[in-house]
Amino acid sequence: MFYRTLGTQEQSSEMSSTRRAPSLSHFQSVLSLGADVLPEYKLQAPRIHKWTILHYSPFKAVWDWLILLLVIYTAIFTPYSAAFLLSDEEEAAMQTCGYSCSPLNVVDLIVDIMFVIDIVINFRTTYVNANDEVVSQPGRIAVHYFKGWFLIDMVAAIPFDLLIYRSGEETTTLIGLLKTARLLRLVRVARKLDRYSEYGAAVLFLLMCTFALIAHWLACIWYAIGNVERNADSRIGWLDSLGEQLGKSYNDSVPASGPSIKDKYVTALYFTFSSLTSVGFGNVSPNTNSEKIFSICVMLIGSLMYASIFGNVSAIIQRLYSGTARYHTQMLRVREFIRFHQIPNPLRQRLEEYFQHAWSYTNGIDMNAVLKGFPECLQADICLHLNRTLLQNCKAFKGSTKGCLRAPP
Repeated sequence: MFYRTLGTQEQSSEMSSTRRAPSLSHFQSVLSLGADVLPEYKLQAPRIHKWTILHYSPFKAVWDWLILLLVIYTAIFTPYSAAFLLSDEEEAAMQTCGYSCSPLNVVDLIVDIMFVIDIVINFRTTYVNANDEVVSQPGRIAVHYFKGWFLIDMVAAIPFDLLIYRSGEETTTLIGLLKTARLLRLVRVARKLDRYSEYGAAVLFLLMCTFALIAHWLACIWYAIGNVERNADSRIGWLDSLGEQLGKSYNDSVPASGPSIKDKYVTALYFTFSSLTSVGFGNVSPNTNSEKIFSICVMLIGSLMYASIFGNVSAIIQRLYSGTARYHTQMLRVREFIRFHQIPNPLRQRLEEYFQHAWSYTNGIDMNAVLKGFPECLQADICLHLNRTLLQNCKAFKGSTKGCLRAPP
């Protein structure tokens, strides 16, 4: 067929020109947290209501990345703040100088406002129904959002610290526990990051970040347990042992006595990492029953993480280098062919250079075999796209209709 011949002739030049000049649509697809392949509705002219945002627009893509960064900030600093920073001394300082005097609380307030704005934007953002149609009616968008992520987003956006502090009905510890409700937004982030599961390097990076984040959470819980044990007049917990090791023992008559927050956090993080990756080294050990029970749970979590995360690292690394392995295998076959048939040196160099050049464009993929897997009408459209420059510049094809160009010989 004519369009197949054109596809084999001009494919390399089109691929090289595409690599040299990435289009705006390619940039938007990389920036977006949606799917890689453009569906049919993105190729059509959008018809939306006033004050409605397209879910695949550049603004929505940038906004999603901004919310993603805020969720990552929340996942890191909210447990840390609830466990390490919200102490009785800080609560007294808040009551003395007011809510706005704490920089951390100001940042938390900004995060809450951004989450509320995100809820408003979601009420005006289009979505795709089961028939692959873009829905832009505000009423249907609201019903769809209420049935979906509204409850999680609403709970994550409630400013518990403002409400409870003003009413004065609960303690600071309760405020910290309620603020961890923001972590519910991680469920949405996990759903959006599924698109990167096909990239081995991205999966490896996400697995390591997940491991570090879980260790961070467990470190906050480990410190909270030690702090509770100290408040229960127990002097054998890991915090007291740490104070004796550092020469900063606790003194009930001195409120600021004991190790610093940095020492306590680094030690707690060291204990959780050592417990998740092994059975620990014993220099930070649980002493009370509560600490021992928590240590057992951490070891169980560590064994599960080894099975689910680190057990896949070798497969991920192997997949990362699968292309290189295939290249060396094919090159070895070419060199075996050259040696078996005793091909002279000039021709040998031409064979090797052609193989390297072809591999740099195709990565060892048989393009004709890929095209044969599609119906002929789709093959014609693909070949017209690959050879559009030739068809536009060649005088023989000027004025030809699309049906004429797609017609077989």
